[in-house]
Amino acid sequence: MSMANNIDSIKNVGEENNPASNQPLPRLWNANYIKVWSANFMIFFSFMLVMPLLPLYLSEQYGAGKHTIGLILSGYTITALIARLFSGYVVDSFPRRTVLLLSYSLFSFFFLGYLVGGPLLLFAIVRTLHGAPFGSTTVANSTVAIDVLHPQRRAEGIGFYGLSNNLATAISPSIGLYIYEVWGNFQAIFFLSFLFSLCGVIINSTVKFRQNKVVSESKLSENAPMECKQENEKPSVSAVCDKDIPHHESACIYNHESACIYNKVVSLKEKVKSLDRFFLLNGWSEGVMLACLSFSYGVLSTYLAIYGKETLGITSGTGTFFLILSLGLMASRLTGSRSLRKGRVVRNATLGMSISVFGYLLFAAVHNPIGYYGCALILGLGNGHMFPAVQTMFVNLAPHSRRGTANSSLLTSWDVGIGLGIVFGGVVSESLGYQAAFWMAAIVNVIGVIFYYVYVRRDYLRKRLR
Repeated sequence: MSMANNIDSIKNVGEENNPASNQPLPRLWNANYIKVWSANFMIFFSFMLVMPLLPLYLSEQYGAGKHTIGLILSGYTITALIARLFSGYVVDSFPRRTVLLLSYSLFSFFFLGYLVGGPLLLFAIVRTLHGAPFGSTTVANSTVAIDVLHPQRRAEGIGFYGLSNNLATAISPSIGLYIYEVWGNFQAIFFLSFLFSLCGVIINSTVKFRQNKVVSESKLSENAPMECKQENEKPSVSAVCDKDIPHHESACIYNHESACIYNKVVSLKEKVKSLDRFFLLNGWSEGVMLACLSFSYGVLSTYLAIYGKETLGITSGTGTFFLILSLGLMASRLTGSRSLRKGRVVRNATLGMSISVFGYLLFAAVHNPIGYYGCALILGLGNGHMFPAVQTMFVNLAPHSRRGTANSSLLTSWDVGIGLGIVFGGVVSESLGYQAAFWMAAIVNVIGVIFYYVYVRRDYLRKRLR
């Protein structure tokens, strides 16, 4: 088989409407993927265990007001955003095993800082700094998850990977609230979060990482495949090189159940730390679109509880709202997995966005519990299709050596949109009321969807590398 044919066969993986092969598909749930999936569950389980209780803790233990609570809790989000902006470069430039285990360990041990107590300022510092390892851990863990997936199951695997987030989000807050109601002990909850996150570190330490060897300046023939092999593996392992990678990089793709193994060939020019090393410039349109979508979610999720209480008389419906949302997310990820398996990434993204926009319009237009809880189900079904598809788009726009940057760009875009939604939602709701803020959220969401239809999907199909 010629080099050109080899490359074409790789690029066809993940293409729209790719017909199913007669050959059996490689395993999706291999041992390494299960471990990374479980570790991600532990990240969000420990995170969501304390998240809904922190306002109560700050109020009861320190007598903090709403403004102070908001400032302290927002610090976590800011540092997580900053860390994600740089963590992609770090994940791509240093051994992923070291980066993941170090950031995950720091994320775990910061929970012990909550047990120290002390003055409010100390707690605020600990909470703010805790956001940095959370941001870097989520980027590193999701990148490793992509690494251990076979290319033919990558899009599908990304969808199932998100189930770990959804499952943790669905059950963890209820467990934390139950412990608080029964024992009233915040310290026990903090320690439990530490234990669960530590389990994640232990699980990830057993993952079989495949290290990337950096090769000096290449003088390889343009027509000949690059010969590479995994450390401690027989040279007979089949590999081909994807030459359709910008910036003079080549990636060796192994026909192996655990995924794509690559050796980087980096030119001197590429060693310069450009903006593209911190944000995937190929995915700027996807980032703008995603920020519009998350803007809407930031407005709705932040002012959901107070709107339900003051306008609809729903005093304890926030937990139910997010439970319904999580169930919708899980259902759509399960039903959408077959489509992702066939490489219908654009189709899934289109379907998810089209569904979600109706959820925001329903919430803004219908002022009763039907609109309130109906929105949760619709958003869950829509975002469950949309988010793994958009993540796959980011990954497909990046060279294999920049998967970390692709993931950090995705999460950074999402966080920026949420942050802007919180700020502008507060300004509009204060001056014009909650309904105006929710209509603003719906309009921005519509703008994001229109931008996707008009420009983003065509730009993606033109720029994608696989």
